[in-house]
Amino acid sequence: MSNFVDESNICARAGDGGAGCVAMRREAHVPMGGPDGGDGGSGGNVWFEADTNVASLLAFRDHPHRIAASGTHGKGSSQHGRGGEDKIVKVPVGTVVLDHETHEPLADLARPGDRWMAARAGEGGRGNAKFLSNRRRAPMFAEQGEKGEEIWFRLELKLMADVALVGYPNAGKSTLISVISAAKPKIANYPFTTLEPNLGVVRLGEDTEFVVADIPGLIEGAADGHGLGHQFLRHVERARVLLYLLDLSAVDGDSPARQLEVLRNELAQYRPDLLDRPSLVIGSKADVLEASDWGEDAEVELEISAVAHQGLEPMLWKVAALVKEARSTEEEHDGFVIHRPEPVGVEIAREDDGSYRVLGRQAERSVALSDLTDPGALDYALQRLEKLGVYKALSKAGVLDGSTVRVGTFAFEYYAD
Repeated sequence: MSNFVDESNICARAGDGGAGCVAMRREAHVPMGGPDGGDGGSGGNVWFEADTNVASLLAFRDHPHRIAASGTHGKGSSQHGRGGEDKIVKVPVGTVVLDHETHEPLADLARPGDRWMAARAGEGGRGNAKFLSNRRRAPMFAEQGEKGEEIWFRLELKLMADVALVGYPNAGKSTLISVISAAKPKIANYPFTTLEPNLGVVRLGEDTEFVVADIPGLIEGAADGHGLGHQFLRHVERARVLLYLLDLSAVDGDSPARQLEVLRNELAQYRPDLLDRPSLVIGSKADVLEASDWGEDAEVELEISAVAHQGLEPMLWKVAALVKEARSTEEEHDGFVIHRPEPVGVEIAREDDGSYRVLGRQAERSVALSDLTDPGALDYALQRLEKLGVYKALSKAGVLDGSTVRVGTFAFEYYAD
């Protein structure tokens, strides 16, 4: 079974906030007691962080849930609950976070240390000491803790490499990367030997190095799902230089010229801008046939034999020059995050059953954190809704007296004052 996984689903669950405490001071030496219930601690957030020590998404394949710690409840004597620790989820550099349903990109963790909040923690509820006022001298209610977010995401890995080896199955990509780097891919004489991308670091001289990715072989129709190459086309996206590897010995099948045509066509169908990348066309297995046997119509710029170690050094220096030039002209990639600001204020929506729903985080929090079985807490929640402009919004929306209005799980009959 392969240890390389470049697609996975993951569920991020942030910690819940702790509940506030209801407590009253009753010391004998205090003539006038009062509320002293502490606040609950907030839960922990879930973060995705790019880490160079993580090579694939294998850890999430069988265990997709990542859960942050919840906050603890408040106590008497104004003792606040402890906050829950954040959960830091390490993912490979180059991981793209997608919406689970729409596959819309949300974040691109393209550099080591890039971090994105995947699930926001629930806030701790306030203890009854926070509800002391001139009107409420002895409040006997507190807030419940807020629930943390629980969200499913889709993760996709796009390898970070300077050079991508693109070619047919058995074109010699795995042999080449094993010779020019310390990578040890599986090599055999049958189609689709390479079932996963391989990375290798090439070092030239004292100060020249670049990363090469061996992409599993492409065949005609790969962009439409044929063969195995379509699963790995996205790993070509980040490569600065493309190295087309053509099998010069395949004269009885697809000629080198035909191979190049197919490879470019598949890349163009996947992402047309890939054809604009700096590239080098290399003929492999040059020790098998003479140039006159395969023709010169394939735009082959250099001929090599990885097995016989022929032509490798000139090729590598030419690739290094292309990489250096691409690095110098490339704008720094800072990754991206799509921010989704929450709507501010209150919005009224009509439900299918004729009732109305109040939308807005502050309004929903006002009832979600309150113990509505307590008269004092219910009165406070209704006051909060009024201050947030919920009743004005209901009137403006044309809600009639006697209509059912829902705020979160709380429902009541609306009557205009």
